[in-house]
Amino acid sequence: MMRSTFAGFTTATLALNASHRALEVTGQNIANINTPGYTRQRLDIKSLYLRGGEFYNSNPNARIGFGVEITGVSQLRDPFLDIQYRLQMAKLGTTDAQVAGYEKLANILDETDKNGIKNALSDLASQLQKLAQNPNSKEYDSMVRSSSQILLNLFHQNSTDLQEVRKDLTSEFRDTTIPDANKIIQNIAELNESIKNSEILGNPALELKDERNELIDELASYLPITVKYRDHDLGAGFTVEELDIYYTDADGTSYKLLSDNLAGMLSTNADGQPVQLYITNAYGKGPEEITNTIGDGVLKGTLDILNKSGGFDNPPSDIRGIGYYEKSLDSLVATFAETLNKLNESPKIDPATGKPEVDANGDPVMEKHDLFEAIDPNQPMSASNIKIADGWANGDYGITISNVQVPNGEGDNSTGETADENVLKMIKALSEDRQFSYTDPADPTGNPVDFYKGNFYNCFVNMENILNIDLKAGNSTLENKITVINQTADLKDSISGVSLDEEGINLLHYQQSYSAAARLMTTLDEALDKLINGTGVVGR
Repeated sequence: MMRSTFAGFTTATLALNASHRALEVTGQNIANINTPGYTRQRLDIKSLYLRGGEFYNSNPNARIGFGVEITGVSQLRDPFLDIQYRLQMAKLGTTDAQVAGYEKLANILDETDKNGIKNALSDLASQLQKLAQNPNSKEYDSMVRSSSQILLNLFHQNSTDLQEVRKDLTSEFRDTTIPDANKIIQNIAELNESIKNSEILGNPALELKDERNELIDELASYLPITVKYRDHDLGAGFTVEELDIYYTDADGTSYKLLSDNLAGMLSTNADGQPVQLYITNAYGKGPEEITNTIGDGVLKGTLDILNKSGGFDNPPSDIRGIGYYEKSLDSLVATFAETLNKLNESPKIDPATGKPEVDANGDPVMEKHDLFEAIDPNQPMSASNIKIADGWANGDYGITISNVQVPNGEGDNSTGETADENVLKMIKALSEDRQFSYTDPADPTGNPVDFYKGNFYNCFVNMENILNIDLKAGNSTLENKITVINQTADLKDSISGVSLDEEGINLLHYQQSYSAAARLMTTLDEALDKLINGTGVVGR
């Protein structure tokens, strides 16, 4: 069976149309070379053959197609790189949130460029030294009390600042981070609906898909997600693509966070302590707590800073959050107060004999003259719960010069102790090494956790150093993750991004193919003219 005489014109027309559409797609790519999130587009074409097998023309070599068919316009994306990029975004989100938390803590505890607790501890030791040189001077006792009050004010300020950081991060988590993530989820669901409706009407909605992909990448920075595509059969063999998003926790439990136009949501327990995170799936089931099973992302990084206390946790955790520094500071303060209060005890004098009272074992009965006490006596001593003892503040007593009976303030030859001996003990206590421990009130075993051995000054220095180590390690990790994600982004751009050189080559290529198709039509026209006007004229 012969082909139609005009079949060649159909081939040329389709070729012209395909080349023209390809030029338009190339122009669209060039126009959007600087558009954020734009994915390079490609004209999809295939060879057109309109007939099946023929009995009278069965030789395959004799079959000739009818030109080119445009099947659509698609985006150039690599699903594997999309997955890798989103995984890296989640890891980057974790580290970024942790570093942001450490930077807030460094503004409080880093005393490199300011006078703070370390300077106040040194000043207290200096004032005690002056008191030791003037043991019976109320003026120097008052100076020690003033120096102690400055130190306590700094303890209070640091404790308040740490609480403010916790409050700010909690508020930001509740009022900004969670709503932003939910807004992204909702926007993706709305885009899913718009894309599906456009595809039903024959529009591939590529620009809407670009917008959706940007939102998916942004959502991946909040928590680890998996994106899956499926075909939805509308009947008569017509299908449209639908998108689902899953969140899988560290235990392997999977939650469908988004199913086409059905959106789940995230929620938190407001100002509860510890801060908790919940998820409600796309079908409204939940909320279910995922606080301790979230893998990576901004949500995890923020929860780590808010909830984790490093070695003080039971079991110990890998992140030293706000709690670690709160508990370290509270332990330092409690040990400081306990040590100086103990040293300020004095023998209880029997008013009848004028001699120290002794117990049944012959040991002297010591009378307390606490220098520091809790603001709230029902709560343990801490950085926020300490004050100068009322008795010392009111002048009822002062620094105990000696905790043995010293005749005439000159010394006790039986013990060899001088009148200023107890003050010197306090000075020594500030500088000598001791074990610093923290005991969790909620731990039924009451086992203390040792975290540092040294003096008070160096204990605070150790807190500074650990924070600096955490911050530097976090920044180093952040830089590495940024490098990795930039490399992945470059690989994505090499496929999905618009290259001006490549599009310029495509312009020339499609221009030449358009010219060749036009030349084909001209040639066919000339051949047809010869057939019509130059055939069968012999003998006229």
